[in-house]
Amino acid sequence: MAEYRYTAQTEKGKQIKGKISAGDEREIGKKLQDKGLTLLYYEEVSKKVALKPLKKSQLSDFCRQMGELIKSGISILRALEIEGADESITHYEKELYSKLRDRVVQGVALSTAMSELYPAFPPLLVNMFRAAESSGNLDSTALRLAVQYQKENELESEAKSALTYPKILAGLIVLVVGVIFGFIMPQFEELFSEMPVLPAPTRVLLGISDMVSHYWYLLIIFAVLIWIFGGIIARIPVVKLQVDKFKVKGPLGKLQKVIYSARFARTMSSLYSAGIPIDQCLAIGRQTIGNSYIEMQFTEVIKRVQAGGLLSDALEEVDGFVSKLSAVVRVGEETGALDSMLVSAADNLDFASEQALNRMVKYVEPVMIVIMAAIVGTIMIGVILPIYQSYSTIGAGM
Repeated sequence: MAEYRYTAQTEKGKQIKGKISAGDEREIGKKLQDKGLTLLYYEEVSKKVALKPLKKSQLSDFCRQMGELIKSGISILRALEIEGADESITHYEKELYSKLRDRVVQGVALSTAMSELYPAFPPLLVNMFRAAESSGNLDSTALRLAVQYQKENELESEAKSALTYPKILAGLIVLVVGVIFGFIMPQFEELFSEMPVLPAPTRVLLGISDMVSHYWYLLIIFAVLIWIFGGIIARIPVVKLQVDKFKVKGPLGKLQKVIYSARFARTMSSLYSAGIPIDQCLAIGRQTIGNSYIEMQFTEVIKRVQAGGLLSDALEEVDGFVSKLSAVVRVGEETGALDSMLVSAADNLDFASEQALNRMVKYVEPVMIVIMAAIVGTIMIGVILPIYQSYSTIGAGM
């Protein structure tokens, strides 16, 4: 239900202005008529909404409901009204669906209305809906996209949950080190001050302890500034390109390649099955990979495909995909079942990425524990070493 600004006339001919919430012009007129007013003019109060991308789970729910409603014979307009009336969605989603409904009422295609709300709706979704509107299979396309976004959301959720325990361990390491240097080490300063010479490790530890105990607030400010400016610097195109390149070439490169390959395969399968030309599939699919280093290489991939080359040969040269992807695409090209082969590859790669995540966590946990033990052990050595040396000196002098 939208908000409108209106001008109405009373029975005595006096004009009044105001605002009213209604679904359409008929409802506005009825509400004003009940108040003894005659509608002269109205316009919708435009509300500026800060557009931001919808989450994968929200996109999945949107596509699933749209697919099921349209499949049951309900019009797109009515389906958007039902989605907007859902009490479980956020206020931001309600605003988006209301804007979509208003544009559809004006005769604009749903895909066009969605493209006007970028980046709320991603290019993949917009182009898939545009192709489905032309072919008349919007319901099946929406349901297919619902499955795709659900799988992507599950994979992202699993990755976040898998890294939860290592993050907790990292936080504990910082907390333990902070307590030791801020509260425990200062207790030994008086004892150490009576010793003529301190070992180098002890002097370093006391220096760090003095800094933590007296300037802890500066350390916090410094960490916050690094976090803020680090995020800003990481968004610079040149820096982002190098970071994304490190993702596929660094220690976790193998896992990242599997995730990127699975994401691209599923996207390409959806686009290709919708009847979109292969070069357009590549142009849209490159935007969903999530790695600028890989996306940069697609300029050459698209050129080779447009020149008549095989997609499998072009993908084989991409640094950032697993070799299995190009092999599966080659089989799909030979058998004429490229879309189904891509779906199969995406499912297999998703499973492989889940297993790789689990293995990574199993390796990370003991490494974090060893790091914590090494830090605590180093501190203990720095504390015990001067005490041991003082006792040795006393023993030698007796």
